[in-house]
Amino acid sequence: MIDPDTPDIPFRLDGYRVVVAGGSRGIGRSMALAFAQAGAGVSVCARGESALAEVAQAIRAQGVVTHTQSCDLADGAAIDDYIAAAARALGGIDVLVNNATGYGFAEDDEGWTANFRVDLMAAVRASRVALPHLRRSGRASILHTSSIAALRPRASGAPYAAIKAALSHYTSSQALALAPDRIRVNAIAPGSISFPDGLWERRRAEEPALHTATLAKIPFGRFGTPEEVAHVALFLASPWAGWITGQTLAVDGGQMLTG
Repeated sequence: MIDPDTPDIPFRLDGYRVVVAGGSRGIGRSMALAFAQAGAGVSVCARGESALAEVAQAIRAQGVVTHTQSCDLADGAAIDDYIAAAARALGGIDVLVNNATGYGFAEDDEGWTANFRVDLMAAVRASRVALPHLRRSGRASILHTSSIAALRPRASGAPYAAIKAALSHYTSSQALALAPDRIRVNAIAPGSISFPDGLWERRRAEEPALHTATLAKIPFGRFGTPEEVAHVALFLASPWAGWITGQTLAVDGGQMLTG
């Protein structure tokens, strides 16, 4: 459920049909639940069956149309099947959220390939398959999850940063291409976001020096929460952001201000 300490969802999106590709945990899960709390029907895919079952129950508790399906987002055929099934279950698609990541940080072929296939090509493929449905919507938008890593050079984790940069560039190109169809396209670039069993919780235990150094660079003195990213997704998908397209919005608590 939505964290009781966070503000009430300010937008009503009743009747919206939202597909979250990569939404069983962390930021994706919070996005899916926030859209459901706002009144939207929601479909979520991920690889883990148990996590999908849990998020399905949480979405259904909001009283909205709910659909989940296991899907390997590195597999183009699986994406085709998932998007088609989600559109059938929801009765169409108004919002596509591409949130998956391969988390490839190593400077080897596997690191580059994981990010290319999941962070970039899954977004390209899901967008392509969803496009006919989005064109039939009068309120269509696509949201990609990028990263502040895409916005600055970095000595480590270059594969992750470079592919996220490609995703941000794709966002602006896609927005220009789809503007005649009145489909808005934006990306969210989160900073360091912490949640149970997430990357930064693992690094707290496994790489405490890196965890401490990263925390010290965030002016607010804490890591962000998935809910704080989800609230931005709601805004960007809502009519209140109707004149915003082609943008990558950093959601980082000022983390980039310190370099």
